[in-house]
Amino acid sequence: MVTRHCVPMASPAVLIDLDGTLVDTAPDLLGALNAVLTSERRSTVDPQTLRHMVGHGARALIERAMSATGEPVAAEQLPGLVDRFIAYYREHIADGSQPFPEVDETLSRLRESGARLAVLTNKPQVLTEPILAALGLARHFDVICGSGRYAFNKPDGRIVAHVVQELGGMEGGAIMIGDSAVDVATARAAAIPVALLSYGYTPEPVHNLGADAIVDCFSEVPAVLRKLLRSDT
Repeated sequence: MVTRHCVPMASPAVLIDLDGTLVDTAPDLLGALNAVLTSERRSTVDPQTLRHMVGHGARALIERAMSATGEPVAAEQLPGLVDRFIAYYREHIADGSQPFPEVDETLSRLRESGARLAVLTNKPQVLTEPILAALGLARHFDVICGSGRYAFNKPDGRIVAHVVQELGGMEGGAIMIGDSAVDVATARAAAIPVALLSYGYTPEPVHNLGADAIVDCFSEVPAVLRKLLRSDT
């Protein structure tokens, strides 16, 4: 994706996760996942179980759900199930999903302050762009990077290097904003600070994940960004 905005080179690069950080996607992910499970004559999963499975992409989500509801999925079956999941989800991508409180307003403030913003998610690229567009959030971001855009995904630190380069480089610092152990591991691999939202999708208590900061509302992100990048320099 081409850069949409001209921003000062010294402004910070802010890489933000999608599911569980920017948007509560659980309702529509649950609908798509349960449609696949039902088609395979498996029991459905509840919202809390789903939240513990999200974060590693569609393939891992299907694998985890199948293992949780019966025999693990055979390798040769998995691509078809993933395709079925993506097709259903694409048709219902924003039926129930909503940005978390203060997300839209805070992204606007970050842009006004000069921050260079990117979405960095393991959700497939073909689903990431439509949901951001449907919810009116795409306009905030210079780069939107989902699974499939590069040959590697979070927590591989190379993905951070590529996205930061697209944003214009490391001058001004970079930070990861997310909700899970995957986001922490990504930041550590790239040697950048990381802040987590406490409301996200993680099976482990967020305070046990080793983040540099934890916030309870997205509106707190600008303040923690200033604090962590100042201490990182």
